[in-house]
Amino acid sequence: MPSLGIDTLRRLPENLGRWREIVAILVKYGFQDVVVRLGLGPVGRWLHEQGPGADVALLPRETRVRMALSDIGTTGIKLGQILSTRADLVGAALAAELEQLQSDAPADPVGAIRARIEADLRRPLAEIYASFEDQPIASASIAQVHGATLPGGERVVVKVRHPGVSERVRVDLDILQDLVGLAERVPDFANYRPMLVFKEFRRTLLRELDFTSEVAHMRRIAAIFRDDPHIRVPRVDAERSTRRVLTMERLDGNRVSDTARLREAGLDLDLIARRGAEMYMEMILGHGYYHADPHPGNLLVLPGGAIGLLDYGMVGRLDDRSRDDIEDLMLAVIDLDAPRMAELVVKMADSPPGLDRASLAWELDEMVSNYANQPVERFDMSGALSALVDVIRSFHLVLPADIALLIKVLVMLEGTGRLLSPGFNLIEAMRPYRRKLLARRLSPQRQARRFLRFGRELDRLVSLLPGSLVDALDQMRSGQFYVHMDHRGLEPSVNRMVLGLVASSLFLGSAMLLSFDVPPLLGGISVLGAVGALSSLWLGVRVLRAIDRSGHLDGR
Repeated sequence: MPSLGIDTLRRLPENLGRWREIVAILVKYGFQDVVVRLGLGPVGRWLHEQGPGADVALLPRETRVRMALSDIGTTGIKLGQILSTRADLVGAALAAELEQLQSDAPADPVGAIRARIEADLRRPLAEIYASFEDQPIASASIAQVHGATLPGGERVVVKVRHPGVSERVRVDLDILQDLVGLAERVPDFANYRPMLVFKEFRRTLLRELDFTSEVAHMRRIAAIFRDDPHIRVPRVDAERSTRRVLTMERLDGNRVSDTARLREAGLDLDLIARRGAEMYMEMILGHGYYHADPHPGNLLVLPGGAIGLLDYGMVGRLDDRSRDDIEDLMLAVIDLDAPRMAELVVKMADSPPGLDRASLAWELDEMVSNYANQPVERFDMSGALSALVDVIRSFHLVLPADIALLIKVLVMLEGTGRLLSPGFNLIEAMRPYRRKLLARRLSPQRQARRFLRFGRELDRLVSLLPGSLVDALDQMRSGQFYVHMDHRGLEPSVNRMVLGLVASSLFLGSAMLLSFDVPPLLGGISVLGAVGALSSLWLGVRVLRAIDRSGHLDGR
């Protein structure tokens, strides 16, 4: 059973109140088993005696996870949103449930918001905006949004970070890091790579707290569609923006989910769905940089049919190597080459030791047979990708974060397109890009970049190899050549062996103290010997319980 580390204990007094809240929430929603397996059983009982209510206990586990994360607040909600993109780690059912997490939050008093704007921009509010709406348009877990008007008459929205949210998030991240450290030592949790997910989550959340990152994302995507009148990215007012305040152009239109109003306006919904798909193909395949949250709430249809893209807190990036892999994957998807698609995704995934490749091949072949023969007009790409992710997860493969995010974006994109037009088919929308993809891959510029990259790597290898070989030969001649062996998975066994040795040594020493009646004595019995004997008994029971829980007590 894992135990709290030194750093965790050092931070515990200052974070005790928040620890109490989080452990209480876990117990409230019926996750006592998680608390105990993380080694927090005594802490959980001390902090919160009451278990889940009868109504909560009957809910599915996935629903209880979502509710617990929602109660934790900003950090829990954002963690859930990140995990909803990692169906390869948490499974399709939990990922789908976490998609329902809403980041709505109570709005802060307008006085505090006005004070924050004036403090950050160092001017009275009346000098910054001609008018400012006290009633917020929306309030999410990190910030709330107000309408305003600039002195020139332009309508804008002002996004203001909630006071104190940054401090709360940093405390939560410290606690979450401690919990993840404990989870890494539990075999059942370790399969989900908790530290890998935490590091990705930490980077994303800290970036989202800093509005300068969002501004950079908006400007980069705006540059992609600079000459496209059908795509609108809100213009940022840099003079009225800081790390905690963001002023940007206000886009007025209807959400893509409001299909009744769009039809009343006489708009061609099939055209808008295709236009949205083309927008994403250009970002993903053309530039390797894309808006990563295409749910209906972030897409507006403006008068005339242009698409407005909102909320740039989450973006996807693809380096040259990832883009090569993604382009291969997209070509396989466009050509409905399911075997190739499966082969590529598995190639990109991180394989665990002892992977049963024969069983994996059989499962992939079974999955492919369900989709390979579908006609193009009825091909369910989101279903195929979801089935592929299920197979990957069942064999404990882990996709790179950028690949997992892209698969999630494609699934969401197809769902949003079908919301606009039930007959929308993402494969058909992607088909025109096949020729562009092939042309780009064979272009002289692309080949030149590949050649330069290969040349740099070869030059580095040539410069390092001679010196490394000479060092190795010198060490072999002097008898100082060492081979480092990394024994993975032996830590629990070594810990049990050490604990067993400590228990036996303590028992022998205590027996001697008892035999020789070493003072201090109580009722003629050595106090030190009795305490040592009881401690050795307790340690021995812990070792036996640990072996029993691992399932190897009888050696089978």
